[in-house]
Amino acid sequence: MLAIKPEILVLDEPTAGLDPRGHKDILARLLALKRDWNMTMVFVSHSMEDIARLSDRVYVIVNGQAVLCGTPRQVFADPRRLMEWGLGVPEITAAMHALRERGIPVRVDVLTVEEALEECSGISKQFSVSGERPN
Repeated sequence: MLAIKPEILVLDEPTAGLDPRGHKDILARLLALKRDWNMTMVFVSHSMEDIARLSDRVYVIVNGQAVLCGTPRQVFADPRRLMEWGLGVPEITAAMHALRERGIPVRVDVLTVEEALEECSGISKQFSVSGERPN
């Protein structure tokens, strides 16, 4: 299929059943296709981490209706709302929400581990300097 260089590629759970290495390889290839060929991809997945990493735009479909649309940061901003529809957020986003609920002033629109490390490095520096929890 890729030999004809389609403008749009529709993928339904493309990493389902793969081992971690295969999963990582497929995602890297999809990102390369998106970047190098400027290809539009419709990516159906239950993996919120994959959705966050691959998507520019996310549509939440419930009972055949689009109930929410936006960037990954916008869509994953309200985990409770998504849970009402039986969905979740990337695990790292959930962790950042949990930190915020415990009074630690972190961004909750974090989508990757790399972003979380960057966000938390500033917090850990505040702890090490003052010895107190930041406001």
